[in-house]
Amino acid sequence: MSRVTKEINKISMAVISISGRIVIYVLVAVLLLTGARKGYEFGHSIFYAPGMEKAPGSEKVVTLDGTESISDVGKLLEDIGLIRDHNAFSIQAICYGYEVIEGTWTLNTSLTSKEIIGLLGEVPEGEE
Repeated sequence: MSRVTKEINKISMAVISISGRIVIYVLVAVLLLTGARKGYEFGHSIFYAPGMEKAPGSEKVVTLDGTESISDVGKLLEDIGLIRDHNAFSIQAICYGYEVIEGTWTLNTSLTSKEIIGLLGEVPEGEE
């Protein structure tokens, strides 16, 4: 191999090496930004979870037998359209000290998840 060919190979390998590093750095940056955005969205849904609809909203009936876990309640509320994310609800419920009690509640889709937790933590009227 001539000296020129060796130099060309050396330069080519340097370019490939630098290009590979740039691709890796870009991928890491994209992953960090995506992770940060998803983390912010999840945190926002925990600490500021607006109602599903603006007032007046619609009424939904929720019946619990008292044996459900907080996660089960969150999944039920998400399924009937009262909350957006059952995982965020579960974390909120734990933070607010919610304990599942038996009863039937009529809840509005304009309520925030914090308001829903407050209402579900009280014995429904007429069932005392």
